[in-house]
Amino acid sequence: MKKNKILSFLCATALISSSLLCGCSNSKATFSDTGVYFDTVINISLQGKDGDKEIEKCFQLAQKYEDLFSATKEGSDIYNINHNINSPVEVSDETIDLLKEGIKYCKESQGSFDITVGHLSNDLWHLSNNNGDIPSQNDIDNALTAIDYNNIVISDSTVMLKEDNAAIDLGAIAKGYIADEMKEMIIEDGYDTGIINLGGNVLVIGEKDSDEGYYNIGIQKPFEDGATIAGIKVKDKSVVTSGNYQRYFEKDGKIYHHILDLNTGYPCDNDLNSVTIISDKSIDGDALSTITFLKGLDEGKKYIDSLDGIEAIFITKDNEVIYTDGLKGFVTVN
Repeated sequence: MKKNKILSFLCATALISSSLLCGCSNSKATFSDTGVYFDTVINISLQGKDGDKEIEKCFQLAQKYEDLFSATKEGSDIYNINHNINSPVEVSDETIDLLKEGIKYCKESQGSFDITVGHLSNDLWHLSNNNGDIPSQNDIDNALTAIDYNNIVISDSTVMLKEDNAAIDLGAIAKGYIADEMKEMIIEDGYDTGIINLGGNVLVIGEKDSDEGYYNIGIQKPFEDGATIAGIKVKDKSVVTSGNYQRYFEKDGKIYHHILDLNTGYPCDNDLNSVTIISDKSIDGDALSTITFLKGLDEGKKYIDSLDGIEAIFITKDNEVIYTDGLKGFVTVN
């Protein structure tokens, strides 16, 4: 399954990168490179002098944040917090910032999105390498009792978890945070055109030199590697998708995916295959794509309509493409 995921990503990356290359001005060289960080394939494309050196800086930043935010990497800030329950752990400023962002969205979602889901998501379901093992109901019930973002205590530069069975997992927001930090660094270093693609978190920097400045970003057709179901025209925006086809296994004809319903402890089962969020910041798209997916089509659309500066594309279980009014004229359905 992991191999298929990587192949699918590389097909999507080729599609996105070709969009960048086709719009290049002759006066700017284009650089593109791919690496593997935080268990996913990432691709950076930039226009400008010494773009290859800037991309290497992006990869170094990705490694730095993996070393801080990974829940499974021994010695990371999150690993240390999770393995020192009821003891304050000294962490980096970046970890504090990301935890505060996560807690903000936990509150916004009224707990349907919760960054203390780590024991349930990583230890029980472990969708990244699950071969068809379904956790016992007793284990799920015990894990659910520990999921509460209020168990995170932040004091100055320390963080403490105060629930024995709790574990932080920042997988639902870390890539968005990292993409935003990369973009800020790239712009500060003098580059104004490019695309950051962190395993499906696509962040467009600036505008194309053609097509009225818009890039066309493909939305994957669920469960069909390398195929797109729609395209969205954007410039200087983030495009983030959460879908039930991204990490899953199938058993007895049923799909078990990584977006967990914290009311039941099982993968969310509703009328959606995916939600794509278009926003200014990638961290917002990361969190909101998960929160909105959990709400389902009708409630999810109402929720996005209530937010300023946020748009969404919904792919239903029947592969119908539905999008918010602000995207009219910008979405092409294949």
